[in-house]
Amino acid sequence: MLHINTVREGLEIFKALGSDVRVRIIEILLENNNRMNMNELASQLNITNGALTAHIKKLEDCGIIGTATEPSGHGNQKICSVNQDKILIELNLPNRSSNVYHTSVKVGHYSDWDVFPTCGLASSAHVIGEVDDNRYFASNERFDADILWFTKGYVEYPIPNFIPYGNKVDELTLSFEISSEAPGFNENWPSDIYFYLNNKEVATWTSPGDFGIVQGALTPDWWFRNWNQYGLLKMLQINKRGTFIDGLKKSDITIDDFNLTDKSLLKFKIAVPDHAEHIGGLTIFGRSFGNYNQDIDVMINYSPVSLNPSETENESRRQYNEQSRNTGN
Repeated sequence: MLHINTVREGLEIFKALGSDVRVRIIEILLENNNRMNMNELASQLNITNGALTAHIKKLEDCGIIGTATEPSGHGNQKICSVNQDKILIELNLPNRSSNVYHTSVKVGHYSDWDVFPTCGLASSAHVIGEVDDNRYFASNERFDADILWFTKGYVEYPIPNFIPYGNKVDELTLSFEISSEAPGFNENWPSDIYFYLNNKEVATWTSPGDFGIVQGALTPDWWFRNWNQYGLLKMLQINKRGTFIDGLKKSDITIDDFNLTDKSLLKFKIAVPDHAEHIGGLTIFGRSFGNYNQDIDVMINYSPVSLNPSETENESRRQYNEQSRNTGN
């Protein structure tokens, strides 16, 4: 998913899509299992390879299409595929409030887990431990992991909460790159992935597959070509109106249901439970794998807690006493 925060921010994408030829390139790729080389595309479009290269570059520069070079019988060939499943455009004016806390959580920084093979973890340099041995999810090396995968189970992440004292959480936004988990890879491998905040189920999303035909833009060269290469960028938002994924409402669970303040612990769980209809596993990609240079990104919007008169008086007395101690009075 491409998330465009303002219309102006999406200008280059609008320009890239403002061409019948480039729109047709996307349609042809999707009609042909999202994998074609440049010669095949040029032939279907009835244009020269040089003209096609210019169109592909515009689509690649804005992240809509990805390319990878693969060996063939007559040298190398460039393979093209569509990177995005949707484009989300925010038409509202951007939130210019300074009351926003940003942080991120590395893929391997989970605090609780229960996973089943096929499963594994890897850093940007090597696989951690042995593949399909879930004991290695307890290894200290997991903190270096930039990708993890399992068939069913869960991982749970503590989310740092350092909003200023005396504030409450008004909106929680998390974005992450994710896909299913098939043996090897399988682009048609649906998996029902559940999301929880503080053990409360907030939303479910069905991943369409485990993508591996084209190498991920950031996936290391040593990574196995017959394994999953990239995922889809998803954005989960919990606010006062409900819970949303990529702007689509998924449940009526609101941020007010959690009563989150500066003192609250935040735990984010991603799971494929036993009761899911499609148990197709999941893969989470960090900044060294996939198509997006990010870990699990977190944004917390906050505002001051409204105090009733007695609470205001108690807070004033507390601040006065603290100031007196600090000045030695």
